[in-house]
Amino acid sequence: MASLPNRIAQLLLIALLLPTPALSADSMIRLTDDRGHTLRLSEPATRPAAISTFGADVALALGRTPIAVTDYGVSGVPDYLASQLASASGLGPRHQPNLEVLSAVDPDLIIGIRRYTQKDSNQIAAIAPLLALDLITVDDSIRAVALAGQALGATDKASTLNRRFLSQIQRLEERSSADDKPTVALLTSGSETPFLYYDHFLPTALLEAMNFDHVGGAPPNPDSGIPLGYRINLEALLTLDPDIILLLPTSRQRAFTMNPIWPYLSAVRNNDVHEVPHYWKEGAGPIARTLILEDIERLLLSGTPSGPVQ
Repeated sequence: MASLPNRIAQLLLIALLLPTPALSADSMIRLTDDRGHTLRLSEPATRPAAISTFGADVALALGRTPIAVTDYGVSGVPDYLASQLASASGLGPRHQPNLEVLSAVDPDLIIGIRRYTQKDSNQIAAIAPLLALDLITVDDSIRAVALAGQALGATDKASTLNRRFLSQIQRLEERSSADDKPTVALLTSGSETPFLYYDHFLPTALLEAMNFDHVGGAPPNPDSGIPLGYRINLEALLTLDPDIILLLPTSRQRAFTMNPIWPYLSAVRNNDVHEVPHYWKEGAGPIARTLILEDIERLLLSGTPSGPVQ
C-alpha cells in the first residue's frame, strides 16, 4: 500500500478528475455502501437521521440538518455539533439506537456506522434506506463524504470538501519536518490498561502524514480495519516511550495515569501530554477531520505545550 502522503496525492488527483455522477435514466439515485448494498433513492434525501456522529457531521456540512442523531452515551451529543442539533431528536448511544424514536421521526435516509448497525440492519433499513459506512481510515472518510453527497443531492459540495481536506493535509505535510520524526501515541480508556490505536485509524494516519511516528504499528487485518487498536500495559508503553502522548476524553479518571510507571514516560516528564476532543474518536466527518488537522497544527506543529493531563 502506498504511504499516506503518496496516497493523499493520488486521492487529490482522483477528486479533481472525477466527473459529477449523473442520475440514471429513470432519475433514480443509486449508490453502493460499505456493506456492498445498493441504495435506491427516488430523489435526494432531505430528512436524514444519523446513527453516527459522522452522519450528523456530514449532513450539516452539506447543508442538511439531521432530524435525529445518536450520542456518546453519558457524554451526550458531541460538543462541536451540539449548537446545530438542538432541533434533532435523540436516538441514544450509537451502539444501541432507539429504533422506536427513529421510526417515529420518519427519516428518508439513515447514515450509520456499519459495525454498529450490522446486527439491526434489516430493522433499520425497514424504516428508511440505510447508508452503512466503515469510517475508519482516510480513504473511508473520502468515500463516505462522496456517497453522502450523492444521497443528499450535494455532490459538488462533497467533492469540494474532499479536495479542501486533501489539500490541507498536503499543506501541513509540507510544513512538518521529514528529518525529525517525533514518536506519538494516541490512547483512550479510563481503566488501568490504556487502549492504543493502530496506524490506519484516521487521526493516527493523519499524524503519520505530518511526519510523526505513531507507535501503535500497522493493523493485523488491514482489509477489514478491525480491530482499531489494542490494550497495552504501561511496561510495554514505556518500552515504546513515545515523545508525545495524546489522550481521548473519558468519563472516568484514567487509572493508568496512577500507575507508578506513568511519570517515567518521556512525554509525561517533558509535559508533552495533550488531551484531544472527542471528535478524534469519530473523525471521518468533514467538520471533525478539519478540526483534527487544526488540533495537530496548533498542538504539535506550533510547539504549544499542554502540561500533564490527569
